[in-house]
Amino acid sequence: MASNVDREDGWWDGPIVDAHHHFWEPAINPHPWLAPEARIPFRYGDYSAIKRRYLPDEYKQDAAGHDIVQTVYVETEWDPSDPIGETRYATSLAERFGWPNAIVAQAWLNRPDVAEVLASQAAFPLVRSVRHKPGGPSRPEEVGTARTLMSDRSWRDGFALLATHDLAFDLQTPWWNLDEAVDLARDFPGTTIILNHAGLPSQRDAESLDAWRAAMARFARCPNVVVKLSGMGVPGQRWTAESNGWIVRAALDLFGAERAMFGSNFPVDSLCASFGEILDGFKVIVSSMKRADQEAFFFGTARRVYRLA
Repeated sequence: MASNVDREDGWWDGPIVDAHHHFWEPAINPHPWLAPEARIPFRYGDYSAIKRRYLPDEYKQDAAGHDIVQTVYVETEWDPSDPIGETRYATSLAERFGWPNAIVAQAWLNRPDVAEVLASQAAFPLVRSVRHKPGGPSRPEEVGTARTLMSDRSWRDGFALLATHDLAFDLQTPWWNLDEAVDLARDFPGTTIILNHAGLPSQRDAESLDAWRAAMARFARCPNVVVKLSGMGVPGQRWTAESNGWIVRAALDLFGAERAMFGSNFPVDSLCASFGEILDGFKVIVSSMKRADQEAFFFGTARRVYRLA
């Protein structure tokens, strides 16, 4: 579906790095959650529409009309018994198609083989970061009664190994767990932490948005953190600039364009809108920013953080 957004005077027309997307072939690769019979709890609800092949050819069709010059592949919850298999697969796509240009690999930081896995992942030329979702409280009111893996001793021991391999860490956790992430960032100042999906602000009432902004402000004070503005869909609602504009502008105000980057989260966010609707929506939201800041957000920050050539 094409976007119907009208172009504005400050509309970004330069190159774009997509800092967060996925490729997969569920019919031939081991993704337990994408199996035909799988029905996991999913934040967008019914996700059966994305249980299909999604490779660079499909991505390019979705992104047609936009100047996407480089992309970052993020791990896809491939079979956790074979994290290296996923990286080998993503690398083969880069060799065949020229995309992705960087990889966020899977690594389970609290497993006994973490040192071996991280060494193996770091040996792949495109791997720049790893992701291990730390779980924990699933609602704000549960904070204080449960903790995430970010506070677990063995998980932190694994996290400490990232610096040895010059790897960043992609963090996916909802905003109410960010105080633990603040402690993590302060305890490991040499490791860059990349917050996925803007801290998942899915509750859009005024009280929740105020709490989200306060948590993001505390996190943003850590100099070694950056944020990806991606994956901000709300179940049952179409993605629009109107519904996400306040969040995007607040995050950019807190982090600055030099520590924020665009991510499509495709094909997952195709459940919320077309690629064009989302990217054009972002362009409208940031159209009043200085061109240099738009360039950082859409291009430069991702190039620097993920060390793209």
